[in-house]
Amino acid sequence: MANDELTVAVLGPGGIGGLLAGLLARAGHRVICLAGDTTAQTLRTDGIRVRSGLYGDFTARVEADAVLREPVDVCLVAVKHTALDAALERVPPAALGDALLVPFLNGVEHPAALRARYRRELVAPAVIRAESTRPAPGLIELGSPFAEIDLTGDPVPRERLDTLARTLNTAGPTTRVLDDETATLWAKMSFLAPFALLTTRYALPLGEVRTRHRAELTALVEETAAVSRACGGPSDPAQSLARYDAFPPGTKSSMQRDAEAGRPLELDAIGGALLRAAQRHGVGVPVAARLVRELGEAAA
Repeated sequence: MANDELTVAVLGPGGIGGLLAGLLARAGHRVICLAGDTTAQTLRTDGIRVRSGLYGDFTARVEADAVLREPVDVCLVAVKHTALDAALERVPPAALGDALLVPFLNGVEHPAALRARYRRELVAPAVIRAESTRPAPGLIELGSPFAEIDLTGDPVPRERLDTLARTLNTAGPTTRVLDDETATLWAKMSFLAPFALLTTRYALPLGEVRTRHRAELTALVEETAAVSRACGGPSDPAQSLARYDAFPPGTKSSMQRDAEAGRPLELDAIGGALLRAAQRHGVGVPVAARLVRELGEAAA
């Protein structure tokens, strides 16, 4: 990735993938979106349209295909966990070559799964903080006044991470490289799991969860922090609660939005992964276990 202009594949041009595809294309990089035939045709014809207070409204031209057919510098993976296995068929390991594979996925278990399929030193997990949705194919709406990325990857050469971080920073999102992959992923998990499980279970936005279900939120935050600590991640329940309190009251989790739309839930990737980690380390998580069970029963 020594050249200033990169060739970037984006697997899953939805809320997050579409935003990054649009920003990178606007910055002058070659972007190839990998999606189904209908979406790919829309992107080839209309490009990606971004509506954003942070970056303004713009349209960016991108290429699109159903499968990766040529070498790229980077492949961003921005699909839901529920669609990951099928989506990865669009990125054959031989086609990926020496490109970095950068998953923007929820949970903590996906790096190991991706490294079993692709070369381990190419998988660079990333965490993004942004509220971005795709109301229609090729249309991206960024609702948050920020877009921040943490890029990591313990076995990935640091210079490759630094080069990608500079590229993303220049395109728009504030990006930093963090040394500890486990801490990076669990920092997100510690915030996401209570937020996703409770807003989805009670079908309420965050503002009502943090008032009407405050005791349950506090208990779940403490459970998640204990699991994170056992796994080598950060553990600060008070900080997590303060972050929830600072969010706009109408904020919804992506899992809650999926439930409202009748889409499959990332329950296993978030709640299931939390329970498995707790079991491995002997950490009691009764609130998390009950919520995962109740959400599973409701979705069955």
